[in-house]
Amino acid sequence: MEESYKIVLNNTMENEKADLSFINQDVTSKAQKFHASFPQYKVTPLVQLENLSKMFGVKNIFVKDESYRFGLNAFKVLGGSYAIGKYIANKLDMDIDDLPFDKLTSQEVKDKLGDLTFVTATDGNHGRGVAWAANKLNQKSVVIMPSGSALERRDNIRALGAKCDIMNGLNYDECVRLANKYAEEKGWIMVQDTAWEGYEEIPTWIIQGYSTLAKEAEDQLEELGEKVTHIFVQAGVGSFATGVTGYFSSILQGENKPFITVVEPEKANCNFITAEANDGKIHNVTGEMNTIMAGLACGEPVTVGWPVLNSYADAFLSVPDNSAARGMRILGNPLKDDQRIISGESGAATMGALSEILQREDLKDIKEKLKLDENSVVLLFSTEGDTDFAHYRSVVWDGYYTNKENYNYKIMR
Repeated sequence: MEESYKIVLNNTMENEKADLSFINQDVTSKAQKFHASFPQYKVTPLVQLENLSKMFGVKNIFVKDESYRFGLNAFKVLGGSYAIGKYIANKLDMDIDDLPFDKLTSQEVKDKLGDLTFVTATDGNHGRGVAWAANKLNQKSVVIMPSGSALERRDNIRALGAKCDIMNGLNYDECVRLANKYAEEKGWIMVQDTAWEGYEEIPTWIIQGYSTLAKEAEDQLEELGEKVTHIFVQAGVGSFATGVTGYFSSILQGENKPFITVVEPEKANCNFITAEANDGKIHNVTGEMNTIMAGLACGEPVTVGWPVLNSYADAFLSVPDNSAARGMRILGNPLKDDQRIISGESGAATMGALSEILQREDLKDIKEKLKLDENSVVLLFSTEGDTDFAHYRSVVWDGYYTNKENYNYKIMR
C-alpha cells in the first residue's frame, strides 16, 4: 500500500448536528468524580513543548501524557472502570454518585452482587484497564486478544488476575464478536467500546469515562490561561475521539470551538472512509489491518460515537505508519528543556502527523486546510507509554519505520 497523508473535511450543516447531552459538562463531571474516588487517581500531566512549538511555527503545543494513568501506562482504564461502575450501579438500582470506590469494594456490595465476570476484546490497553478495574472491585475478567498482539501486553493483563489469550488468525473485530458470543453463552458482562444495534449502553458509558481526561486537560489549559485552537485526537473505533470531541464541542461552541482533527492509520481508517463516503452509512475496513498503531487497528466505527464525530470533528486524517514512529522519536527526544514524553505507537500518532504537516512542503495544502498558523494552540493526547517495551526500543533506538523513502521532501522554513 502506498504510504501517504489523506484528508477529508467535514461539511455537516449546523441544523444536522448530533445531540451532545450524553457527553456534556455535567455528565463528564460525574465520571471524573467517580474516577477521583479511587485511591490511585491523579490528574495526568499536561506537558507544554515550548521549543518544539517555536521550531514548528505555532504558538503552543500541549500534550496530555496518559502514561501516568493509574500506573497502567495508558488511558483506557478510564472507560472500562466507569462502565463497570455504571453497570454495578444499575444492577443495584443506585446512582453512581452514591457508589464511590470505598463503597463499591465493601462487603455489603459484594454480598448483593455475588461473583461477576466481565469479558472484553482488546489490542492491549483496554483489556488491561478492564482487568485492573475488575481486580480492584473484587470481580473476575476474561480478555481476548487478536492475532499478533504483544506478549508483554498479554502478560500484563494476566498479572491482574484475568484469563487472557491471544487468538491466532482472528483480527480485532472478530475477537469482539467472539467475546460477545462468550458473554451470551456464559452470562458474562461484555465491556466493549465498540457498539452495534442492541449493544450501545455500555459503549456509551465507556465514552463518558474517557471524557474525564478531556475535562482534566480543559481545566489545566484554563489554569494556564491558554485557549486551545486545535485538537488532534487519534481513533480506533472512535470512542475516545468521541469523548474528546463531544466534550470540547459541548463546552466551547461557535467561534470558541477548537478545530478538531481525527487521526487514523491508513491501514485501519474506518472513520476516515466513512467520512469520505459521506453517504449516511457506516463503512468498515476488513482484513488483517497490520499497522504499527496496534491500539488503533480497528475496522468498524462505533455506532454511538460516529454521529458525534460526523457532526463536530472538522477533519479526518489518514496517516502512514512511519508518521507514528516519527512522533515517538520526537516526543522521546525533546528539544532543549522541553519535557520528555515516552509515547507508544498509538499515543504518538497525532504528534507524528502534526510534525510532518507543519514541516513538509508537500503537505502544505493539508496545513492550510487544517488552518494551522503562528497563532495556533494545539492540544494532543499521548494515550499510551511504552506498553510494548521491546517494540518501543526498536522504533526509537533502532529506527524501525523510518520515512527514509521521503528523505527528499522539502522542509518548510
